[in-house]
Amino acid sequence: MELYESTFAILIAVALGNIISRFFSKISSTYINLLVGVVFGIIPFTNHMILEFNNEVFMLLVITPLLFFEGQKTMNYIVWQKYRNIISTAVFLVVVIAIVGTISVNWLNGISLPLAMIIVAISTPTDATALESVKSGLILPKNIGSMLKMESLFNDATGIVLLQAALIWYRTGEFSFINNSKTFFVSAIGGMFFGVFMAFMIMLFRQWLVRTKINVISSQTLIFLLTPFIIYILAERIEVSGIIAVVSAGLVFNSEVRRSRFTSPRQMHFGVQLMNFLNEILNSFVFVVLGISLERIVVQQNNNLTHSFQWLVIAFVVYISSLLVRFIYSRVVSRLSVMDAIIFSLGGVHGSVTLAMAFSVIGMGIKNNSSVFNLIILVESAVIILSMIVPTIVFRFILPRDTQADVSKQVYKIRNQMVSLGIKSVNDIPNVSQEVRDSVIYDLKDQLQENNVHQYLRQWNNVNGEVGIFADDLHEQEHRVLLHAFSVEQKYLCDISEEGPIEQTYIDDIFSELLLAESLILDPNNQGER
Repeated sequence: MELYESTFAILIAVALGNIISRFFSKISSTYINLLVGVVFGIIPFTNHMILEFNNEVFMLLVITPLLFFEGQKTMNYIVWQKYRNIISTAVFLVVVIAIVGTISVNWLNGISLPLAMIIVAISTPTDATALESVKSGLILPKNIGSMLKMESLFNDATGIVLLQAALIWYRTGEFSFINNSKTFFVSAIGGMFFGVFMAFMIMLFRQWLVRTKINVISSQTLIFLLTPFIIYILAERIEVSGIIAVVSAGLVFNSEVRRSRFTSPRQMHFGVQLMNFLNEILNSFVFVVLGISLERIVVQQNNNLTHSFQWLVIAFVVYISSLLVRFIYSRVVSRLSVMDAIIFSLGGVHGSVTLAMAFSVIGMGIKNNSSVFNLIILVESAVIILSMIVPTIVFRFILPRDTQADVSKQVYKIRNQMVSLGIKSVNDIPNVSQEVRDSVIYDLKDQLQENNVHQYLRQWNNVNGEVGIFADDLHEQEHRVLLHAFSVEQKYLCDISEEGPIEQTYIDDIFSELLLAESLILDPNNQGER
């Protein structure tokens, strides 16, 4: 029951955060969700409902599907084209950051080498979702954005293996480079092959199923949703990287989507919409949980926060040493310009995986609420905050602004003209009942969200009347008039597309909404009973 209450409370926070973010369009929704999480942590009632952070549950139920969806949105040929760069950033760069950071923390702060390595290893994974929040409203260079995305997809496994090695070193006092290297390669490469194999088998089964008479959309969708969890759990059971496995599986499914989208369009459309919905919810979920966790850490560690600021000094050393290594790497290895190197350095933003790894040290030689654990939690929390705040400020000065506001005005103008033409075509059709005409015009105006609540309630009341909106013999007429109006609107969009006043992407977005509206009229499953 407690788990249900906790999930319910967090989902309410997600819903509120996403709504509130609409009122502050210049602030990334990530920060709004983070703040809502903090507020839910402060309020005793909601704070009591939400369970303590569990890194294993968090990794399985939140991070796993997010990485799977992220892999599915990544085209395979990009990975094959940039595999050298991926290996370089996800392995070589992480290892160098860990070495430099460990030595720096040990030398400047007097922390033992094993503990310093634990702290640095936890902060090595980067977060693509957190990066989106710090560059909100700005344009990131495509090559840098691609590098950062590929890095964040694959560097989690390296960070986890380094953490495991550091914990063994901390417990036993022995560090074996050869054994740890062997563990890493078995974990990463094994995870990749296992993820690809499992995804390929599941893909073949789903493709066979969709091409038979026994195909069921609900079963297909359920198999799709369970895939990342099954692969992650099985990969961890055979002691290979579950994270690499689900990312690799996502890449396999990317190819499946691109070459089977018309086999069962309803199933494909539902799957894509479901994936987008879950991706948005889980991304918001991550930062609500992060906000709640940070608030609790501040409350629980209040004495440690003010008693000594060693944790803050260590956090600055970890973050700055990482920035310097990333900058030198991007200049020497990737041959980036100074400005691109700065952007790449600051783009290594940390988030949910770092927090999950910080809590994962409990029971692995480090006790909960011990002085060492408290130090780790405070340092990693500070690193996460620094990695988000610093680029948020700096990027405002070095990255060009996205002209989304100007585009939005153009999109609204096009949409408004489209609807006006649709309404004009309805008024021009002869021999149409005025009831039908008014109803169709109301529906068309809804495309612009111009109907107020009073008008909606009047229509709602009409629908609930004895004969519905109008008599049965006029339903067919309404059907034909709506399709006619939609055809006029589609023709206008085709003409605008050829003229090219704005990017085709925005025209496609309007067109897709129009086609979805039309499908509600054409699809028998949407008709309901009369």
